[in-house]
Amino acid sequence: MTDASPGAGDSGPLAALLEIMARLRDRERGCPWDLAQTFATIAPYTIEEAYEVADAIERNDPARLQDELGDLLFQVVFHARMAQERGWFGFEAVARAICEKLVRRHPHIFSEPRAAVDLTTLSRQWEVQKEQERAAAALRRGEPGAATLADVPLALPALARAAKLGKRAARVGFDWTAAREVRAKVMEEFGELDTAVREAQPDADGATGAMLEELGDLLFAVANWSRHLGMDPESALRAANAKFERRFACMEGKARERGLALEALSAAQWDRLWGECKGG
Repeated sequence: MTDASPGAGDSGPLAALLEIMARLRDRERGCPWDLAQTFATIAPYTIEEAYEVADAIERNDPARLQDELGDLLFQVVFHARMAQERGWFGFEAVARAICEKLVRRHPHIFSEPRAAVDLTTLSRQWEVQKEQERAAAALRRGEPGAATLADVPLALPALARAAKLGKRAARVGFDWTAAREVRAKVMEEFGELDTAVREAQPDADGATGAMLEELGDLLFAVANWSRHLGMDPESALRAANAKFERRFACMEGKARERGLALEALSAAQWDRLWGECKGG
Protein backbone atom coordinates (compact mmCIF):
# COMPACT_ATOMS: atom_id res chain seq x y z
CA MET A 1 0.00 0.00 0.00
CA THR A 2 1.28 3.47 -0.80
CA ASP A 3 0.09 6.89 0.28
CA ALA A 4 0.60 9.91 -1.91
CA SER A 5 1.84 13.16 -0.44
CA PRO A 6 -0.70 15.97 -0.20
CA GLY A 7 -1.72 17.24 -3.61
CA ALA A 8 -1.07 20.61 -5.15
CA GLY A 9 -4.27 21.97 -3.66
CA ASP A 10 -3.10 21.32 -0.10
CA SER A 11 -1.41 24.11 1.80
CA GLY A 12 0.35 24.71 5.06
CA PRO A 13 3.78 24.03 6.54
CA LEU A 14 3.33 20.26 6.80
CA ALA A 15 2.36 19.93 3.15
CA ALA A 16 5.33 22.12 2.25
CA LEU A 17 7.64 19.90 4.29
CA LEU A 18 6.38 16.80 2.50
CA GLU A 19 6.92 18.50 -0.86
CA ILE A 20 10.47 19.48 0.11
CA MET A 21 11.22 15.90 1.16
CA ALA A 22 9.85 14.59 -2.13
CA ARG A 23 12.08 17.03 -4.02
CA LEU A 24 15.16 16.06 -2.02
CA ARG A 25 14.56 12.39 -2.88
CA ASP A 26 13.68 13.02 -6.54
CA ARG A 27 15.78 10.58 -8.56
CA GLU A 28 16.56 13.12 -11.29
CA ARG A 29 16.63 16.48 -9.49
CA GLY A 30 17.19 15.48 -5.87
CA CYS A 31 20.10 16.03 -3.50
CA PRO A 32 22.85 13.38 -3.88
CA TRP A 33 23.28 13.10 -0.10
CA ASP A 34 19.57 12.63 0.61
CA LEU A 35 19.26 10.13 -2.24
CA ALA A 36 22.13 8.08 -0.84
CA GLN A 37 20.49 7.61 2.56
CA THR A 38 18.75 4.48 3.82
CA PHE A 39 16.78 3.63 6.96
CA ALA A 40 20.00 2.36 8.54
CA THR A 41 22.03 5.49 7.78
CA ILE A 42 19.30 7.87 8.91
CA ALA A 43 18.44 6.02 12.14
CA PRO A 44 21.43 7.45 14.10
CA TYR A 45 20.33 10.98 13.16
CA THR A 46 16.80 10.19 14.35
CA ILE A 47 18.12 9.08 17.73
CA GLU A 48 20.40 12.12 17.93
CA GLU A 49 17.53 14.50 17.17
CA ALA A 50 15.38 12.91 19.87
CA TYR A 51 18.18 13.58 22.34
CA GLU A 52 18.47 17.16 21.08
CA VAL A 53 14.78 17.63 21.90
CA ALA A 54 15.33 16.21 25.38
CA ASP A 55 18.34 18.49 25.86
CA ALA A 56 16.34 21.59 24.89
CA ILE A 57 13.71 20.60 27.44
CA GLU A 58 16.37 20.06 30.13
CA ARG A 59 17.79 23.51 29.39
CA ASN A 60 14.32 25.12 29.40
CA ASP A 61 15.05 26.74 26.02
CA PRO A 62 11.75 27.27 24.12
CA ALA A 63 13.36 28.66 20.94
CA ARG A 64 15.74 25.73 20.72
CA LEU A 65 12.94 23.29 21.53
CA GLN A 66 10.94 24.59 18.57
CA ASP A 67 13.95 24.18 16.31
CA GLU A 68 14.76 20.67 17.55
CA LEU A 69 11.16 19.51 17.25
CA GLY A 70 11.30 20.59 13.61
CA ASP A 71 14.46 18.54 13.10
CA LEU A 72 12.79 15.52 14.71
CA LEU A 73 9.67 15.95 12.57
CA PHE A 74 11.89 16.00 9.49
CA GLN A 75 13.29 12.61 10.55
CA VAL A 76 9.77 11.17 10.63
CA VAL A 77 9.06 12.64 7.19
CA PHE A 78 12.36 11.27 5.85
CA HIS A 79 11.63 7.72 7.02
CA ALA A 80 8.06 7.88 5.75
CA ARG A 81 9.26 9.05 2.33
CA MET A 82 11.73 6.18 2.01
CA ALA A 83 9.00 3.73 3.04
CA GLN A 84 6.67 5.21 0.43
CA GLU A 85 9.31 4.75 -2.26
CA ARG A 86 9.42 1.05 -1.36
CA GLY A 87 5.65 0.76 -1.57
CA TRP A 88 5.25 0.12 2.15
CA PHE A 89 3.39 3.17 3.47
CA GLY A 90 3.56 6.95 3.41
CA PHE A 91 3.33 9.81 5.85
CA GLU A 92 -0.48 9.81 5.75
CA ALA A 93 -0.53 6.17 6.85
CA VAL A 94 1.83 6.98 9.73
CA ALA A 95 -0.36 9.88 10.85
CA ARG A 96 -3.55 7.84 10.45
CA ALA A 97 -2.13 4.93 12.46
CA ILE A 98 -1.13 7.11 15.41
CA CYS A 99 -4.55 8.81 15.36
CA GLU A 100 -6.25 5.42 15.50
CA LYS A 101 -3.94 4.26 18.29
CA LEU A 102 -4.56 7.36 20.40
CA VAL A 103 -8.33 6.99 20.05
CA ARG A 104 -8.11 3.27 20.82
CA ARG A 105 -6.00 3.87 23.93
CA HIS A 106 -8.25 6.66 25.25
CA PRO A 107 -11.77 5.16 25.34
CA HIS A 108 -12.47 7.27 28.43
CA ILE A 109 -12.11 10.35 26.20
CA PHE A 110 -13.41 9.29 22.80
CA SER A 111 -16.18 6.82 23.72
CA GLU A 112 -19.64 7.63 24.99
CA PRO A 113 -20.56 7.75 27.74
CA ARG A 114 -17.25 9.11 28.98
CA ALA A 115 -15.98 7.52 32.18
CA ALA A 116 -13.92 9.10 34.91
CA VAL A 117 -10.70 7.14 35.55
CA ASP A 118 -7.76 7.66 37.89
CA LEU A 119 -4.12 7.43 36.83
CA THR A 120 -3.65 3.93 38.27
CA THR A 121 -6.62 2.53 36.35
CA LEU A 122 -5.53 4.38 33.24
CA SER A 123 -2.01 2.97 33.41
CA ARG A 124 -3.39 -0.56 33.85
CA GLN A 125 -5.71 -0.13 30.87
CA TRP A 126 -2.85 1.12 28.70
CA GLU A 127 -0.70 -1.87 29.59
CA VAL A 128 -3.54 -4.25 28.69
CA GLN A 129 -4.07 -2.42 25.41
CA LYS A 130 -0.37 -2.52 24.54
CA GLU A 131 -0.21 -6.24 25.33
CA GLN A 132 -3.14 -6.83 22.96
CA GLU A 133 -1.41 -4.79 20.25
CA ARG A 134 1.83 -6.76 20.69
CA ALA A 135 -0.09 -10.03 20.46
CA ALA A 136 -1.86 -8.86 17.29
CA ALA A 137 1.48 -7.83 15.76
CA ALA A 138 2.97 -11.24 16.57
CA LEU A 139 -0.02 -12.92 14.93
CA ARG A 140 0.48 -10.83 11.77
CA ARG A 141 4.11 -12.00 11.70
CA GLY A 142 2.97 -15.60 11.94
CA GLU A 143 4.35 -16.06 15.46
CA PRO A 144 2.45 -18.12 18.05
CA GLY A 145 2.55 -15.31 20.62
CA ALA A 146 4.29 -12.11 21.55
CA ALA A 147 7.54 -12.72 23.42
CA THR A 148 7.62 -10.69 26.63
CA LEU A 149 10.86 -8.86 25.83
CA ALA A 150 10.69 -9.03 22.03
CA ASP A 151 10.07 -5.39 21.17
CA VAL A 152 12.10 -3.53 23.80
CA PRO A 153 14.11 -1.25 21.46
CA LEU A 154 17.75 -2.20 21.04
CA ALA A 155 18.66 1.43 20.36
CA LEU A 156 17.62 2.63 23.82
CA PRO A 157 20.46 3.77 26.09
CA ALA A 158 21.60 0.71 28.04
CA LEU A 159 20.50 2.06 31.42
CA ALA A 160 17.03 3.00 30.17
CA ARG A 161 16.73 -0.36 28.39
CA ALA A 162 17.68 -2.22 31.57
CA ALA A 163 14.84 -0.50 33.45
CA LYS A 164 12.42 -1.24 30.62
CA LEU A 165 13.44 -4.91 30.45
CA GLY A 166 12.88 -5.23 34.19
CA LYS A 167 9.50 -3.53 33.96
CA ARG A 168 8.41 -5.77 31.09
CA ALA A 169 9.50 -8.93 32.92
CA ALA A 170 7.61 -7.76 36.00
CA ARG A 171 4.36 -7.75 34.04
CA VAL A 172 4.45 -11.54 33.89
CA GLY A 173 5.51 -11.93 37.53
CA PHE A 174 9.30 -12.08 37.26
CA ASP A 175 10.27 -9.39 39.75
CA TRP A 176 11.21 -8.61 43.32
CA THR A 177 8.32 -7.93 45.66
CA ALA A 178 9.86 -4.93 47.44
CA ALA A 179 12.57 -2.31 46.93
CA ARG A 180 14.55 -3.64 49.90
CA GLU A 181 14.96 -6.96 48.09
CA VAL A 182 16.41 -5.20 45.07
CA ARG A 183 18.76 -3.25 47.35
CA ALA A 184 20.03 -6.58 48.69
CA LYS A 185 20.62 -7.70 45.10
CA VAL A 186 22.55 -4.47 44.40
CA MET A 187 24.78 -5.12 47.41
CA GLU A 188 25.26 -8.75 46.33
CA GLU A 189 26.33 -7.64 42.84
CA PHE A 190 28.64 -5.01 44.36
CA GLY A 191 30.32 -7.75 46.37
CA GLU A 192 30.72 -9.95 43.31
CA LEU A 193 32.29 -7.08 41.38
CA ASP A 194 34.61 -6.36 44.29
CA THR A 195 35.67 -10.01 44.31
CA ALA A 196 36.27 -10.01 40.55
CA VAL A 197 38.47 -6.91 40.90
CA ARG A 198 40.49 -8.46 43.74
CA GLU A 199 40.96 -11.70 41.85
CA ALA A 200 42.06 -10.00 38.63
CA GLN A 201 45.70 -10.48 37.69
CA PRO A 202 47.77 -7.51 38.94
CA ASP A 203 49.44 -7.11 35.55
CA ALA A 204 46.21 -7.46 33.56
CA ASP A 205 45.75 -4.78 30.91
CA GLY A 206 42.40 -3.25 31.78
CA ALA A 207 39.27 -4.99 32.97
CA THR A 208 38.84 -8.74 32.76
CA GLY A 209 35.79 -10.40 31.29
CA ALA A 210 34.63 -11.29 34.79
CA MET A 211 34.93 -7.69 35.98
CA LEU A 212 32.99 -6.42 32.98
CA GLU A 213 30.25 -8.99 33.50
CA GLU A 214 29.90 -8.19 37.20
CA LEU A 215 29.84 -4.45 36.53
CA GLY A 216 27.02 -5.02 34.04
CA ASP A 217 25.11 -7.07 36.60
CA LEU A 218 25.55 -4.29 39.17
CA LEU A 219 24.29 -1.59 36.81
CA PHE A 220 21.33 -3.76 35.79
CA ALA A 221 20.43 -4.27 39.47
CA VAL A 222 20.72 -0.52 40.15
CA ALA A 223 18.38 0.21 37.21
CA ASN A 224 15.80 -2.14 38.68
CA TRP A 225 16.24 -0.73 42.18
CA SER A 226 15.53 2.71 40.70
CA ARG A 227 12.34 1.34 39.14
CA HIS A 228 11.17 -0.06 42.47
CA LEU A 229 11.88 3.28 44.12
CA GLY A 230 9.71 5.00 41.51
CA MET A 231 12.61 6.80 39.81
CA ASP A 232 13.83 6.84 36.22
CA PRO A 233 17.53 5.85 36.26
CA GLU A 234 18.22 7.58 32.95
CA SER A 235 16.83 10.88 34.26
CA ALA A 236 18.76 10.49 37.50
CA LEU A 237 22.02 9.90 35.64
CA ARG A 238 21.38 12.85 33.30
CA ALA A 239 20.89 15.05 36.35
CA ALA A 240 24.10 13.73 37.90
CA ASN A 241 25.96 14.43 34.65
CA ALA A 242 24.64 17.99 34.58
CA LYS A 243 25.64 18.53 38.22
CA PHE A 244 29.15 17.22 37.53
CA GLU A 245 29.47 19.55 34.52
CA ARG A 246 28.41 22.55 36.62
CA ARG A 247 30.83 21.76 39.41
CA PHE A 248 33.71 21.02 37.07
CA ALA A 249 33.12 24.29 35.20
CA CYS A 250 33.11 26.03 38.59
CA MET A 251 36.47 24.45 39.48
CA GLU A 252 37.91 25.48 36.12
CA GLY A 253 36.76 29.04 36.71
CA LYS A 254 38.28 29.23 40.20
CA ALA A 255 41.54 27.70 39.01
CA ARG A 256 41.70 30.23 36.18
CA GLU A 257 41.06 33.11 38.58
CA ARG A 258 43.99 31.93 40.72
CA GLY A 259 46.33 31.38 37.80
CA LEU A 260 46.44 27.62 38.35
CA ALA A 261 46.97 25.15 35.50
CA LEU A 262 44.52 22.24 35.76
CA GLU A 263 47.11 19.68 34.69
CA ALA A 264 49.43 20.77 37.51
CA LEU A 265 46.90 20.57 40.34
CA SER A 266 47.57 18.11 43.13
CA ALA A 267 44.91 15.79 44.51
CA ALA A 268 44.61 18.03 47.57
CA GLN A 269 44.08 21.13 45.39
CA TRP A 270 41.42 19.35 43.32
CA ASP A 271 39.72 18.29 46.55
CA ARG A 272 39.67 21.86 47.88
CA LEU A 273 38.25 23.21 44.63
CA TRP A 274 35.60 20.49 44.59
CA GLY A 275 34.61 21.39 48.14
CA GLU A 276 34.27 25.05 47.18
CA CYS A 277 32.03 24.21 44.23
CA LYS A 278 30.05 21.40 45.82
CA GLY A 279 27.12 23.63 46.69
CA GLY A 280 26.53 24.47 43.01
